[in-house]
Amino acid sequence: MRTVGTDVRLRVAQVPEPCVHWANRDADFVREVLDLVGDKWSVLLLGTLTSGPLRYSDLIAAVPAISQRMLTLTLKQLQRAGFVERTSHPEVPPRVEYTLTELGSSLLSAVLALGTWSTEHQARIRGNQVAFDAVESQEAEKPE
Repeated sequence: MRTVGTDVRLRVAQVPEPCVHWANRDADFVREVLDLVGDKWSVLLLGTLTSGPLRYSDLIAAVPAISQRMLTLTLKQLQRAGFVERTSHPEVPPRVEYTLTELGSSLLSAVLALGTWSTEHQARIRGNQVAFDAVESQEAEKPE
């Protein structure tokens, strides 16, 4: 669990843009939210829940390669932040469903915008990566 109030801005020599727009307490919180959203499982779960309420077993089947442990931990983090709601239905056998909240839906739209940006710039980014790797490979092969 992340410690609150780590005062991120005081730990860097010079605050880069856009962090100068936030007070110290806000910058720490922004970092906390970005850590949660930056997790690949969070984004996949939020995206999966756009289709409507799903049971735990449906989520584990829908999200490739996620373990039960990571699904449970990520769902709890998303619930804690208010992005996902857990509803337990008093039935036999018990039925629990997870739903994207309004807040989670608004977050997902921001994440999807980043995804759109990524696909629009994919060729350029891949080209940069290939060029960088080629230079790194040549440098590693040079005798010292």
